[in-house]
Amino acid sequence: MKNPYYHTSTSVQEYIQHAEGYNGAGLIGHLKTFLSGSSPGQASNTSLLELGSGPGTDWEILSQDYQVTGSDFSAEFLRHLRSKYPQGQFLELDASTLETAEQFDGIYSNKVLHHLKDEELAASVQRQHAVLREGGIICHSFWKGEGSEVFKGLFVNYHSEQALRGFFEPLFEVLLMELYAEFEEGDSLLVIGRRR
Repeated sequence: MKNPYYHTSTSVQEYIQHAEGYNGAGLIGHLKTFLSGSSPGQASNTSLLELGSGPGTDWEILSQDYQVTGSDFSAEFLRHLRSKYPQGQFLELDASTLETAEQFDGIYSNKVLHHLKDEELAASVQRQHAVLREGGIICHSFWKGEGSEVFKGLFVNYHSEQALRGFFEPLFEVLLMELYAEFEEGDSLLVIGRRR
């Protein structure tokens, strides 16, 4: 079982409390520059897949502008999401294999893909290309750095700008690669790309 930390109700509640007050509003603001959503007074028909919806904080923000399908690999998080957002659509998806026949205009994740080993991230990028429509947009954030570690039972893979370009540029035109601060200056990287 991957990342057992996210697979118990106790750890999920702990994570939700720890993440309170944090959201990807800034990242989503950048995404909206490249992927048009709803117009004032009109519902959006732009479909977006969120990988690793977790507590649902970003799902809620994304849903204001897009038709969002949330996803998580944790049954506990899916229970939480379906209970909190009964009107939402949520899939049980492994971010590395993305076993879905659906297609989307965009794919978003906030500090999710760093839980994948390099070969899993490469497989995920291939699958993202496959489930995106022509010209579809990806928007992902990562912890910046080198190497990897296990934190609270979770594998965390750090990435440099150069390494991320190596994963994404063969299949995506990188539209934005930007350093930003999650906890301290330059600790995070945002990648936005368009499907080639």
